[in-house]
Parts: sequence; C-alpha cells; structure tokens
Amino acid sequence: MSKFVLSLVALVLLSVTTWAYVQDKKHADKTVAGGSANHVLVTPDALAWGPAPPGLPAGAEIAVLQGDPSKAGLPFSMRAKFPDGYTIAPHWHPTDENVLVLQGTMMLGLGEKFDQTAAREMPAGSYGLMPKGMRHFAMAKGETIIQIYGIGPFEINYVNAADDPRNKK
Repeated sequence: MSKFVLSLVALVLLSVTTWAYVQDKKHADKTVAGGSANHVLVTPDALAWGPAPPGLPAGAEIAVLQGDPSKAGLPFSMRAKFPDGYTIAPHWHPTDENVLVLQGTMMLGLGEKFDQTAAREMPAGSYGLMPKGMRHFAMAKGETIIQIYGIGPFEINYVNAADDPRNKK
C-alpha cells in the first residue's frame, strides 16, 4: 500500500474514533432528571461523617453519598449513624423514604404516637419504604447505620411540633 492510502486509512480511523468518543461523551454528560451520569464510588473509610441536620435530635451523624438531599426533584443517597437508644419521634416526609439497614437494628413503627412495643425490628440487611406522608417513628438498637435514598427534598416534619428539635432552643 502506498503512504497516501495508509495515511488516508489512518485519518478515517482517527475521525471515526474521535466521533465515537464525542458521541459517548455527550451521552455520559447527559443528566437524568437533573442527576449526574458520573460514577460514584465510596468506600466506608472515605465517608465524610458530619453532624445531622437540625431536624434530627442531637447525636446522629450523616454522610451524603450522592446528590443533595435538600434539592427538590433530584435523586440523593446518604447514610445516617445513630448511637444505641437513639429515637426519632413520629414524623413524616414530603417524599418517599427508602431505608436500608446496614449495621445494627432499626426499630421502625407506624403511627402518630411513639410506641416501642408496636415497632418492628429491622436487623442489618432489612429494607423499608415509608411512602410520602406516612407517619412513622424509629429507634436504634445498638449503634445503627442506615442508608436513605430517594428523590429530594428530604425533609422531616414532626407530628407533634414539641418533638421537633428545631423548636427546642
């Protein structure tokens, strides 16, 4: 083959490869419902734990894995760490709350009154879904870590305003 033909073949292959890369990059940069198309890989030792927002009683820690839980209409994923005996009074959320128990045991109950005897024991490996508006309460048995995910905003509205830590100043 002549140098001209080899150069032409190389140019065509380079053009096709570049076009394919650009098309793939365009696809990867697209967002789904405002979310990111990028991979998120987080190992437990890399979690950035910090204090829970003021809507939760003191003592909990939160690590956001993906997204921004405060943003409406966008997906998020976060972890919450609770000490043994930690309780969350009856409350509800404006969006569905998906919960995976990763460590310890989460006691979850339904209703507008905290009743530990009515709570269901959810050991590590359990999954729970609290549809938007469902009144529920929780208690940690042993140090407990859960993963919460859904579509934002993630907000906590207490059934009884006196139970809201934001009102206790």
